[in-house]
Amino acid sequence: MTQMSMLENYLKLASSREQSISANMANIDTPGYRTRDINFESELNKVMSAGSRPSEDGAEAVQLSPVVHEVQGLMERPDGNNVSLDHEGLMLARTQLQYQLAIQLIQNHFHQTLSAINGGS
Repeated sequence: MTQMSMLENYLKLASSREQSISANMANIDTPGYRTRDINFESELNKVMSAGSRPSEDGAEAVQLSPVVHEVQGLMERPDGNNVSLDHEGLMLARTQLQYQLAIQLIQNHFHQTLSAINGGS
């Protein structure tokens, strides 16, 4: 798996996690709603190990289907909802930082490629 395809998968996974967090925030007032999340590190390991195996058609892109699970250990309100804006805000900030890191790595990759094309100047 090339560096670019790894970064592409990383970005897709971060985007999926951000969607999960957004859904949690949107359902803060939904009675009985349970906070959901993606185990980012575990899903990333799955994608990377799947990408290290050669595919039949030679394609490098790995099909992402992250497992969304219910978050345990959060305080539940009387209506059965356990969404915490503090927790979700923290997770959103962390996910955005992960996304920004990947974008910077992609920019660096293209900068190095352009530098090589221009003869290192």
